[in-house]
Amino acid sequence: MEAAWPELEAAARERRRELSLPGAAVSERVAAGGGRLPAALLGLPLLQSLELSGCAALRELGPGLAAALPALHTLVLRCNALGPAGLGPGLGGQLPALRLLDLSGNGLEELPAELGGAEGCGEQQQQPAAFPQLRSLNLSGNRLRELGPGLARAAPQLQALLLSGNRLRALPGRLLPPAAAFPLLSRLEAADNEVEELGADIAALPALKSLDLANNRLTELPAALADCPRLKEANFRGNQLRDKRLEKMVNGCQTKAILDYLRAGGRGKGKGENAREEARKKKREKQQKKDGGEGEQDELEAVSKLLVKVLHVSENPTPLVVKVSPGVRDVRPFIVCCVLKGVNLNPGNALKRFLTAQTKLHEDICEKRTAATIATHDLQLVKGPLTYDVQPPGELKITPLGRKEIKAKDLLRQLQLEAEEQRKQKKRQNVSGLHKYLQLLDGKDNYPCLVDAEGVVISFPPITNSEKTKIRKTTRDLFLEVTSDTSLQICKDVMDTLILKIAELNKFTLENKEEGSGSDNEPDALCGPVNVNPGQNTQQSFPLVVEQVRVVDTDGNLKVLYPSKTDLTTVSSLLTVIR
Repeated sequence: MEAAWPELEAAARERRRELSLPGAAVSERVAAGGGRLPAALLGLPLLQSLELSGCAALRELGPGLAAALPALHTLVLRCNALGPAGLGPGLGGQLPALRLLDLSGNGLEELPAELGGAEGCGEQQQQPAAFPQLRSLNLSGNRLRELGPGLARAAPQLQALLLSGNRLRALPGRLLPPAAAFPLLSRLEAADNEVEELGADIAALPALKSLDLANNRLTELPAALADCPRLKEANFRGNQLRDKRLEKMVNGCQTKAILDYLRAGGRGKGKGENAREEARKKKREKQQKKDGGEGEQDELEAVSKLLVKVLHVSENPTPLVVKVSPGVRDVRPFIVCCVLKGVNLNPGNALKRFLTAQTKLHEDICEKRTAATIATHDLQLVKGPLTYDVQPPGELKITPLGRKEIKAKDLLRQLQLEAEEQRKQKKRQNVSGLHKYLQLLDGKDNYPCLVDAEGVVISFPPITNSEKTKIRKTTRDLFLEVTSDTSLQICKDVMDTLILKIAELNKFTLENKEEGSGSDNEPDALCGPVNVNPGQNTQQSFPLVVEQVRVVDTDGNLKVLYPSKTDLTTVSSLLTVIR
């Protein structure tokens, strides 16, 4: 007889759309059930998000999962004991709505046939895609040695593929079939593998923006890398490149310089200039040895490190707390928060770069705010403790950025009218600004909001935050929030990336002297590449400080603590975290 599952009974009774089962708490029941998910789970057809992580007893999903949960858009199965055989029966068939699949930390040695494993490649060519809407696939922390072309057929709309911490030898390897594949893939991470070769077919990924191959076994980079039309961020640190000049650019995270260098055939200058540069380099090295210096390379590596220090709740005399009301569960249930101290937005275009970076994150990793939404506040203007709540559209009042106080329903109506006017004036279907996010609240009886201790709404995700806590050039300390109706893990991944981006921008600001202070209402602008200046090491001396923020329920029970020991690991190759 199968063990009782009160969590599933409650989910069925309350018609829940999200379910998170703590691995340690259910491990014994999973083991008693033969190491598979309980059959009662198949009786939750409304389920859209399912997470079961950290359960060493979970070896297989059990048959029929895909057929029983057609609305599932998020499936998080991290750090279990799943193998290809255990995944196959559950993933068999189509999951037409699935957008995020996290199988990290399961010890997989090969992919199941449903994800393009060797056994399924031939069959898949004759069948429709198993995961036609899959946007994010996390396979980090497994034992994969290669990926077959079947993955591209199974998940043709993939945008993020995370492969760090496996045993891959080549990339893309067999990942790309002869026909066009992964037209939308913008983020590819394969740090901490055994990659010895980066193939020239990497240029066949037309949407690739971010590539992470840190800590592998690369000795050279292909010239074809420069043919990636949208590549903006590339991390190759921790590889023993034979071209030492290229290695310096890599250690300095100078993506544009790397691509220009490869585009020029790995030379960058004419032969005569190159010879003179080599002579000057030897002269400098000789002088450095004479003066007892440690060498340009060591200085560059030291200054290029991005540092953040985590301040634990126990070390903070006045920690900020966010209390979550039960009503958010059916509207926008997931929230992650933290405090970031020590930013410098005053010089030159620093604030403009900050706002632009946030906009780009909303477009990319947040998938146009459909996966998650970021809100940033001036900490000095935030009155804690905070409450994450829901309010009816006719009662929720906010003072949006750049506007007067207004009810949420009136704000949305106003934005809709502006959108129509914008379409007429520009004679096009697409709209810009806040107007393109209005549909995310369609059909909601209540709207999510973050309320301060004075009862003032400071955030109305996914639309806007308040003028009251607006960030200005004088802001030094930030309160950061990420919300999602998809999964908690997406919130954490977005927050990790946001902190990394702010650290990069802060480093750029500290190392580049800019004149003029501009205004607080900075328009969007593109971020320039980070120029490393070994003469200034301010970031080393004054790392950013990340203060933990607790998210609790109405009874004070902990729901989320960020950053925990396992957070910020996805960006660890680019960020040094002092805990």
